[in-house]
Amino acid sequence: MLRTALRNVLAHKARLIMTVLAVCLGVAFITGSLVFADSTTAAYRAAMSQDFADIAVRVIPKDPPGASPNEQSSALDDTLVSKLSTVPGVASVRPAAEGSVTLSAKDGTPMRADSMQGKFGDSYIPGADGKDSRYPLTAGRAPRNSGEVALDRSTAAAGGYILGDTVTLAKDGPVLKKRLVGLVSSNDSQVKAGGTLAVFDKATAQKLFAAPGHYNRIDLTATQGTDQFELAKRVTAVLPADRAEADTVSALANQNSVFISTKTRSYERLPLIFAVVSLFIGTFLIINTFTMLVARRSREIALLRAIGATRRQVVRSVLAEAALVGFFASVLGFLLGLGVATVLPSVLDTSGDLLPSGPLVIGPTAILAALAVGVGVTVLAAWLPSRRAARIAPIEALRTAEQPPSATVSRIRGIVGLVMIALGAGLMFSLSDATGATDNNVYTAMYGAGILVVGLIVPAPLLTGPVIRLLGKLTARFGVVGDLARENTLRDRRRTAATATALMISTALVSGLAVIDQSSSQTLDAQAAAGLSADYVISARNMASIDAAAIQRVTDVPGVRTASAVADSVISAGAYAKDISGVDPKSVDDVMKLHFLSGSAKDLGPGRVAVSQSFAHDHGVTTGEWIRASISPGTGDRDQPYTVVGVYQDNPTAQDVLGYRTEVQKHKDVPHSVQRILVRTADGAVSKDLEKHLRAAVSDSPLLKVQDRDQLVQEQAGVAGELMTMMYGLLAIGVLISALGMINTLAMSISERTREIGVLRAIGMDRSGISRMIRLEAVCVAAFGTLLGLAGGLFGSWKVSGLMNGAIPQYSFSPPWPTLALVVLLSLAIGAVAAALPARRAAALSPLRAVADA
Repeated sequence: MLRTALRNVLAHKARLIMTVLAVCLGVAFITGSLVFADSTTAAYRAAMSQDFADIAVRVIPKDPPGASPNEQSSALDDTLVSKLSTVPGVASVRPAAEGSVTLSAKDGTPMRADSMQGKFGDSYIPGADGKDSRYPLTAGRAPRNSGEVALDRSTAAAGGYILGDTVTLAKDGPVLKKRLVGLVSSNDSQVKAGGTLAVFDKATAQKLFAAPGHYNRIDLTATQGTDQFELAKRVTAVLPADRAEADTVSALANQNSVFISTKTRSYERLPLIFAVVSLFIGTFLIINTFTMLVARRSREIALLRAIGATRRQVVRSVLAEAALVGFFASVLGFLLGLGVATVLPSVLDTSGDLLPSGPLVIGPTAILAALAVGVGVTVLAAWLPSRRAARIAPIEALRTAEQPPSATVSRIRGIVGLVMIALGAGLMFSLSDATGATDNNVYTAMYGAGILVVGLIVPAPLLTGPVIRLLGKLTARFGVVGDLARENTLRDRRRTAATATALMISTALVSGLAVIDQSSSQTLDAQAAAGLSADYVISARNMASIDAAAIQRVTDVPGVRTASAVADSVISAGAYAKDISGVDPKSVDDVMKLHFLSGSAKDLGPGRVAVSQSFAHDHGVTTGEWIRASISPGTGDRDQPYTVVGVYQDNPTAQDVLGYRTEVQKHKDVPHSVQRILVRTADGAVSKDLEKHLRAAVSDSPLLKVQDRDQLVQEQAGVAGELMTMMYGLLAIGVLISALGMINTLAMSISERTREIGVLRAIGMDRSGISRMIRLEAVCVAAFGTLLGLAGGLFGSWKVSGLMNGAIPQYSFSPPWPTLALVVLLSLAIGAVAAALPARRAAALSPLRAVADA
């Protein structure tokens, strides 16, 4: 039977190639994501080995018990450096004062401003030879005072700087201007991957990143033969236990390995989603292909049964064919997956995470996964057709026509389908009163959507009749050709439904995501400037702060009527942690649209807060009552009583709680700092000149953004970018596999209908009529799948509105009708395009040869 299976695969290789391609797509995405993860992890480990090449132990400061985050540890100083140099086994001691600084390019554009990492600042500490071995100079000289800086040469090139230029940078708060006096090189893997590096003289770096005369890191090199763990014990013994600690480089490397593994795995989600979808859709193509092959070879299988083949042997033969097809698909998918792994970093835009580059690492996991998925999915999908093949009796060899499915099977299919549709719809309807995306609600939505999709698939052959007949009113416009196309589509309803299933699933996914994306985008756009009376918002990036002096400079800009500063923080009350905005009660009404249900913002003061309607509901408080809460991070008693002086409608600009700005500021890491300045112009004017003056007032700080209301809305428009990527990716996968399925089905259908097509040609139908008939058949199948998928996608996205409203307040169902219309037209066009080759082949059949060969 194995020889029979191999012979059948070779005999039908042209028809099985579509199945190979469909499975190969899923295998490629899985292989690509696994190889990408392994390659990136290996590259990162190699980079860490280089970063820690000559380090054995690292000493870092430790906060004393009861210390606040504002207090700096004073343990790491020159005295400790001298003491560490005398520890047995220490070859050299290398202190450093390092931190994060954000640079502006020469044209004023912030460099990596929106990234939380990869913006390095460090100290240039020369050794006995007058040079810092970590940062060899490539041009100029090392910085010598607070007015000078050196840049990594790649950083200088990216920013357009040359020696002698003035470099604009900021750590947190005021902008700093320094003259570029030198260029250095660095072996740091993150700098090589695109990070920025600024190097300062020792005193300046200590003032910026630690404290005057102190460091925040000391690296120790071990003498030959000294174990790093033993050295760490010796170092720990001389450290002040409550103010410093020592780690081995192995421990540091392990910590970084966990971080990069977590980060890399997060990039696997999108390709794995594509893999699951492509394999799920491809499963129906496999089932349809093997079902048609079994039906076409029913007489052959019956003859095998007649000469002694058992049912088990027939099943094994069909599954062996599927295994061979899956193996070829796995090999092809694995090779294609290597290409996917190569392009994933650019497609997923990993530059913000500074992932190092390196050669592809092909491990056994990726190889085994490719074979397991490719062969496993194909064999499982072919199991049902193999069971049908095993039920073919020897008497079937005498029949000339395929037997239609029994009425009992159809009834069972209809009942099961209706039950599943009712169950799935019921689960989705249970979300009608959902108020948030809790775990239970998310699982309910997932199960409901999955059951609903399967519920549409199971009775699809029964739905084919009414839907295709409805579509037949449109195809009737093409006369006899249209009527024949309709009847041919209805001839084998199971085949039609199976072919349309791939398009139905992809359309359901895409239409549902499109509705969610449109609804989310509209809500986010409306919220971006909602509750805002100000014409400009000056805000800090990445948890930075705006220095107090900038507030007055903004106020003094000509054309500014009001400049109201806001200090943002977090307030914890019970089990809830919410955002609090510290405002000035005298000016807040001029820059925010606050609608108070009770109380007023004018009553804000020390120990007095106003809360949003949602906060009041969650905590069961109202105006005049009090709550116990703490404003993070806090410097004194954690929980304090706060009187509620007002309740206002939910406002994204005001956030959850309004507090007295001075009180919020005293609890912050950087005292007296603010995170936003809301600017109201004299006549509501917005102009490039005014924006330029506002930027100048904050010294063109790379840490700050100056945006008008329209720019705030545009910024929010980019929030759904990943969802759009997923939507178009799923659409592409669904369209491709659907096209493969249609080509396969039509090609086999034409092969089965050779005599029929010959007769049509013989009685007068020309080639264009044959071609048009085949195309209309494909369009009918595509329309059937598209309509079912569109209905399922719209229903699902409508019923998850409650979940989305929990994640995005004020979310409302808003279908993007133009986009959905485009999806429908594209699906119909795919049907027509997929029919091009089969239609050409059918039209090329000679009438006499077709009748003779059939």
